[in-house]
Amino acid sequence: MELDALMLSRIQFGLTAAFHYLYPPLSIGLGVVLVLLEGLWLRTGNPVWHDAARYWTKVFALTFAIGVATGLVMEFEFGTNWAAYSRFVGDVFGSALAAEGVFAFFLESGFLAVLLFGWDRVPRWLHYLSTCMVCGGAHFSAVWIVVANSWMHTPAGYHVVQGPNGMRAEITDFWAMVFNPSSMERLSHVIGGAWIAGAAVVLSVSAWWLLRRRHEAVAKASLSVALAVALVACTWQAVTGHWSAEGVAKNQPAKFAAMEGHFKTGPADLVVLGHPDAASQTTSAVIAIPGGASWLLTGDAKASVPGLDAYKPEDRPPVAPVFWSYRLMLGTALLMMAVVFVAAIQWTRGALWTSRFTLGLLVPAVLLPQIANQAGWFAAEVGRQPWIVQDLMRTKDAVSRTVSASEVWISLGMFTVIYIALFILFIYLLNEKVQHGPDQGDSAHGPLLRLGRAGA
Repeated sequence: MELDALMLSRIQFGLTAAFHYLYPPLSIGLGVVLVLLEGLWLRTGNPVWHDAARYWTKVFALTFAIGVATGLVMEFEFGTNWAAYSRFVGDVFGSALAAEGVFAFFLESGFLAVLLFGWDRVPRWLHYLSTCMVCGGAHFSAVWIVVANSWMHTPAGYHVVQGPNGMRAEITDFWAMVFNPSSMERLSHVIGGAWIAGAAVVLSVSAWWLLRRRHEAVAKASLSVALAVALVACTWQAVTGHWSAEGVAKNQPAKFAAMEGHFKTGPADLVVLGHPDAASQTTSAVIAIPGGASWLLTGDAKASVPGLDAYKPEDRPPVAPVFWSYRLMLGTALLMMAVVFVAAIQWTRGALWTSRFTLGLLVPAVLLPQIANQAGWFAAEVGRQPWIVQDLMRTKDAVSRTVSASEVWISLGMFTVIYIALFILFIYLLNEKVQHGPDQGDSAHGPLLRLGRAGA
């Protein structure tokens, strides 16, 4: 593999995008947990819910701050490393990013100060409204980012015109661009993954507290709400995952063929584990269900599915990375679902609080949604190659012409060092908050809080 300016720019953008994507799903999922926790406090008056909501607000603030800082870098990279791409899709991509700024980021950041500093300073209804608006803003941000990204996979609502600096895509129908063929199915799957990621952090920390018999009232309250969110999200992911796979098979059949290691057009097996070999155009399956993929797509195990042989070699995505990242996503997602369902069953029986085994599973399970989210995005983006915009612009034609490999090496090295430092800082600050735990009795209702915890 030649590490020229194109490949280095791809590695750099992949690094920055992957690192940034650690945090927005946490913000989205934690936002939902905050809305539920504070809503329960307002409804019941039980101060334990208040302590839990106040604590997780601090964790939300930390993830939001790191997420914003790391996300800004990618916008600059569009101009520095991907100038040809920016000129071609600026009208389309810029519209979605502008909508994200107006409808999402301003909404989220505008109410953030009230959420963080408005406890006991503004009316309860206003603070709860701020919590809901921040949560909604985080979701709206995902909407527009996924819309922009989905347009690259399934472009719609545009035409290509000759501009002063070459051909460029212009929007002809804004709503057709927004509701392009893959946007809603991909958005639903992304939101579900974000809910699981945020809930997993709460589950992990709460289980860790319970194993050490610390902050038990807040831990039980937090874990109960997060478990409900995770249970709903896991069920939702099973549905949207199938919907998304059907959409890929319909709109990007070459990507689907790579995901399944399906080289020859015809009935497609459901390969659980195997080894795709692009050289021999075969997949040596260890575990496979004959015709399984065809049946899931059409209800007919003998239905023909386009294989990679239906496309020119230069139009085929790299098979092995897509194949294995897709299975990594599925494997970690299924494992997370199993942990959540086991915990939910024990919770309904009242046995979760004393099951050290299940609580011990929940602590490291925080890593599973992150791995699944990263692997899913990797499969989606690499599976689109060699196109940066499907069937419109190749990735090799999108890179800036004036950027040299040495310049990208320097910026890549700097970003790597900075991101490692930011990640260490995030883990350090998060650990400090976990070790410290919730500030009990620090609100205007101190005696009531102590009484509530004593009776919990």
